Amino acid sequence: MLYEADLSQIGPSERSDAMDGIRDVIERRVNLFGVAEPVVQVSGSDRLVVELAGIKDVNQAIQLIGETPFLEFKEQKPNFNEIVERINKGESNDDPFTSTGLNGRHLQRASVIFDPQTYQPEISLQLNDEGRKLFAEITKRNIGKILAIYLDGQPISTPVVQTEIPDGNAVISGRFTAQEAKLLATRLNSGALPVPIKLISQQTIGATLGAESLAKSLKAGIYGLIFVAVFMIIMYRLPGAISVLALIIYVLIVLAVYKLIPVTLSLAGIAGFILSLGMAVDANVLIFARMREEMKAGKTVYQSMHEGFSRAWLSIRDSHVTTLIGAVVLYIFTTSIVKGFALTLGVGVLTSLFTATIVTRAFLNVFSGPRFDRKKWLF
Repeated sequence: MLYEADLSQIGPSERSDAMDGIRDVIERRVNLFGVAEPVVQVSGSDRLVVELAGIKDVNQAIQLIGETPFLEFKEQKPNFNEIVERINKGESNDDPFTSTGLNGRHLQRASVIFDPQTYQPEISLQLNDEGRKLFAEITKRNIGKILAIYLDGQPISTPVVQTEIPDGNAVISGRFTAQEAKLLATRLNSGALPVPIKLISQQTIGATLGAESLAKSLKAGIYGLIFVAVFMIIMYRLPGAISVLALIIYVLIVLAVYKLIPVTLSLAGIAGFILSLGMAVDANVLIFARMREEMKAGKTVYQSMHEGFSRAWLSIRDSHVTTLIGAVVLYIFTTSIVKGFALTLGVGVLTSLFTATIVTRAFLNVFSGPRFDRKKWLF
């Protein structure tokens, strides 16, 4: 989808920041769909490209991206009763309420709750610090009066203020269905756009090209795994074969975790998986290299295995922890595409730490008895 921003009311020096703001808001909105690695990027000076994979309801996506409800709190005008009387007589269409300055900009979070008496869905509003102070002042001066809640210019709730509300919590109680309340809360949480945007084109692309790229990437990963397995067996013989078994278990565990989370194996995700696979191999190499050093010093296979793990553990731990920290930082502070890479890398690193220290060690224990002291050539 290609959007065009109306920057006519924005100064030239502020347009870049406005486009960045639009991109950030829309990225938050499309993330609510649970789409794997959506692409939201600025194109030119006033356009925005949005790519969403696997979306079934395109119209709903367009609605969520382009529309933001305008939430506003209004208080009674000084001549409220007079205006209401004229409205009832059909003599006036004036709004009996006036703006308080409290609106959706002050909203921190909206969530769906249910009235314990009527079991009707309501929307709970939690205001930010600025909104909390403003709301306390508004409710304090309007005790016994109506404080109307407007949405898109229409009053949807007109509660009477009973007391000052200092905690910044409010409730919208209207005639909502559960689905309508959920959608409204989602739209309120997505934030307001800094400038208006309009959809100027949309295109649906088949999955053939993406599937082809993924198939090639998976094939490259399988070939890489085979080459690594052959290298490990040639270089480390029996421990190398054991590491191949551990790597197979590693792959099965990682894929199971990907299925549970779930994680979509996009191109960036596959890159993170392959990198974590390399770290799993690296951990085994450190262990086996230490074992060889201990055996050259004249120790038994069992002693060499024990010492090899003990001496390699600190290096394995530090390398995995530092990589995991990097993955967490990437996941928190970067865009959606990089988040896919960071997530698969983080899951792979944690699994690698488990297989290297638990699975590989368990297999080596089986082949570290006294009878293997006469077959050190296997190691």
